[in-house]
Amino acid sequence: MEANARQKQVLIINAAPIFREFLREKLNSENVSVEVADGRLDSFSKIIRVLPDLIVIDVESSFEEVMDLLERKMADPNAKRIPVIVSGPVMERAQISSLVQYGVVKYFSKPIKFDVFFEAIGKILRVNLSMDTTPCVLEIHHNGNIIFVEAAQGLNREKISLLKYKISEMIDVYKIKDPRLIVMMTNLELSFVDGINVELLLDTVTADERIQKRHIKILSLEPFMEDFLDGHVEYTGVKVIKDLTSALGSLIGKNDSGLDATDIIADSILSGDDDAQGMVDIRFGSDSGDGSALVTEGSLLSVAIVDDDEVVRKILTQAFVSVGITAEPFDSGAAFIQAIKTKNYNLAILDLFMQGISGYDILKQLRAAGLNIPVIVYSQAVQREYVIQALSLGAKGYLAKPQKPEVILRKAMEVLNERI
Repeated sequence: MEANARQKQVLIINAAPIFREFLREKLNSENVSVEVADGRLDSFSKIIRVLPDLIVIDVESSFEEVMDLLERKMADPNAKRIPVIVSGPVMERAQISSLVQYGVVKYFSKPIKFDVFFEAIGKILRVNLSMDTTPCVLEIHHNGNIIFVEAAQGLNREKISLLKYKISEMIDVYKIKDPRLIVMMTNLELSFVDGINVELLLDTVTADERIQKRHIKILSLEPFMEDFLDGHVEYTGVKVIKDLTSALGSLIGKNDSGLDATDIIADSILSGDDDAQGMVDIRFGSDSGDGSALVTEGSLLSVAIVDDDEVVRKILTQAFVSVGITAEPFDSGAAFIQAIKTKNYNLAILDLFMQGISGYDILKQLRAAGLNIPVIVYSQAVQREYVIQALSLGAKGYLAKPQKPEVILRKAMEVLNERI
């Protein structure tokens, strides 16, 4: 009891805004005080002044500044015993082990498995941190000014809490003007017992004032959702829609220049001009094996390229390999379907119209099998109905042929960083 008498303090260093604010909100809710610092001088100054119970350092790329900070910390007699958790890119076992001498007790490779992450924080601080471990897949991506949020398996409060920051950051990073939001919940069975989580989800998606409530659509087949919205005046304007075509139509409509949905989709959803920037992922140990610890094995991203055009396959394969991503080309949908029976892919680039099994058939089979492989459609088809059908079947992006390889790489990295 004595160990918990004083409020614990955590210093978060060099964390990206979305990571920092999520940690701050979570730890504050558990009565843990949080300080933040950026840069070498500010970080060391706060270590000495605050003398926190734990230091959390987030590394984006270079370790040079981090190592300098750790060395200065170890040289100070008051700070040297403070434990450190580091999160960063995948590293070799020997590199991670070398951090022990600097007081690093845990190293988490990104994407972080947050249940294991918070469990480690709780053990170090000797406090019990609550954590919702409900199985949940929550994804966010955008096409033009339409933001798609897809929830499956269940509603997890930790993931929903992070979603608030991811929506705002997506609007900022991609400079989305007049943002519109579709929350896709067709794979969720909901009842009154889910009310508290549904309320948190709605509070989250309506939190950013740049998204008007009348521009938020909930795609759900559950009567409970309509009854829930009818009973909460604070969500007035938010509507339940039963199919994606209606949702897109109601959000796109006509714009000030008189363009209809077809023109806008061709101009925005089919464009490849988004500047991809990394965003924090939230994963649980239960999502894919156990959590990262002090010693973590490396891993490679794997992309499937499904296209019956040999030139396209070669260009895309070379593009992904050039940035260190494993790429496996398939000249038919049948070959890809056979491969996914025994192999796992982080992403698929998919043509729609191929001999034999079409891209639409593949999307349907992935959904039927419950395989959550993110798919980017790369096709010459630009008609509105083709785009909507692909998105309705679960495609995370749609690029019109031809595109420069770097455009496809940017879109791929965007999609790979979208799953919460």
